[in-house]
Amino acid sequence: MNNIGLVLEGGGMRGVYTAGVLDFFMENNLFFPYVIGVSAGACNGTSYISNQIGRNKRVNTEYLSHPDYISFKNLVRKKQLFGMDLLFDIIPNELDPFDFESFFESKQRFMIGATDVISGQPVYFDKNDIREKDDLLKVVRASSSLPLMAPIVEFDTYQLLDGGIADPIPLKKSEMDGNHKNVVVLTRNAGYVKKKSKSSWLLNRQFKEYPNLAKAVANRHSMYNEQIAYIEEQEKKGNVFVIRPMQKLVVGRIERNRDRLVNLYEQGYEDAKKQIEALQEFLQIEKSTC
Repeated sequence: MNNIGLVLEGGGMRGVYTAGVLDFFMENNLFFPYVIGVSAGACNGTSYISNQIGRNKRVNTEYLSHPDYISFKNLVRKKQLFGMDLLFDIIPNELDPFDFESFFESKQRFMIGATDVISGQPVYFDKNDIREKDDLLKVVRASSSLPLMAPIVEFDTYQLLDGGIADPIPLKKSEMDGNHKNVVVLTRNAGYVKKKSKSSWLLNRQFKEYPNLAKAVANRHSMYNEQIAYIEEQEKKGNVFVIRPMQKLVVGRIERNRDRLVNLYEQGYEDAKKQIEALQEFLQIEKSTC
């Protein structure tokens, strides 16, 4: 497959849907030459690149009872709702080891999107430019660091936060990188329209030193809705294949109900399975290869 990209939306704990989709892809030896993800999409993308089936499901469902996984006490004490040290240090290095060797040896191109808090613009990091495992974990951590729920991450010359702020669904970046066709995995139902954040006043107060970041967060709903409209337009033209939850979502961004998360993972797996023939036709590959 040449000039075909895989674009992964974020969405916090809703990203377990994407984990199900990617596990089906891996089980059927479907690997895209170019992958780009932001936030939870970047987290899922790393295990897809390292070909670790089931890892993202485990990370999203088996550590929910850990006191540092999601903790409002941590939000007060450390200014982080999710235990970022747990997620981006202890789990990948100790509890559920990430296969760094396979990741870096993969021939797939992998882009991780984050937001520059100074400019409020997206910044993309190419796997091929990251050679140290600590740098990889820091970049994925930055891509997943929600404003008001996690501290700013410093990397290289940047100060970074969640990639979903400046570029929630980076389809156009994939197109700019030469991909004429794209498969987009979304974590919202069809027809979803994002509303303006009610916490703009808090963001303006909290990030008064970063006015461009505050502006980007305040405008995120408009950008998201415009991107969805563009994706649907490209889908009608035959340039994009969309996989999104077919059943009504009952999982929120900070969901802690394990049964709901497992069910959403299974939905992702089954949705990919149901659409595999149409996807193969879109990709113009033989059915026997999957």
